[in-house]
Amino acid sequence: MGPGPSAIADPRHESYLGLLAKWNAAYNLTAVRDPAQMRIQHLADCLAVLPALRRHGGGQPMRVLDVGSGGGLPGVVLAIAEPAWDVTCVDAVGKKAAFVRQVAGELALPNLHAEHARVEALGLPPFDVITSRAFAPLADFVRLTRSLRAPGGVWMAMKGKRPDDEIATLPDDIEVFHVEHLEVPSLDAERCLIWMRPR
Repeated sequence: MGPGPSAIADPRHESYLGLLAKWNAAYNLTAVRDPAQMRIQHLADCLAVLPALRRHGGGQPMRVLDVGSGGGLPGVVLAIAEPAWDVTCVDAVGKKAAFVRQVAGELALPNLHAEHARVEALGLPPFDVITSRAFAPLADFVRLTRSLRAPGGVWMAMKGKRPDDEIATLPDDIEVFHVEHLEVPSLDAERCLIWMRPR
């Protein structure tokens, strides 16, 4: 079971939620308006992936790309929790990238970066983990980010129910090597991680 809202050790997670609520009024970063629901649907949901990512990283620094990050979910949450990870959030909407830059400055997160771009046009060094929370179907997610995956790198998609229809449309050279079910405290909904890599 992942860490719940009561297990948040870093006060910057709460500061981030405060910024998200403040900027949301003008920038429409999320449809969730209630701070208590933000804590469950956004913060706890993203914190729940930390144990899996930490296990995958084996205690080593990682370069993480959060695709279609929106208001920084999960990228900001990960950057706060793991200062040794270099986290880049990319979004095609300029005001969302601007918000993540503001968060990085206000919360003193030198490991957090924001890019205003379409991910397929992103010219950055490759990443160890490419993740997304609500970006695109799996086949599109992989297709648009292939050039950004480091040798040995993986894709990790955050999904609700196991998306068997999406898995069935993946290219033949991509395998789902693990489907990991998550328990998010106080959230009455299915959550899973789809781990993918080249065959």
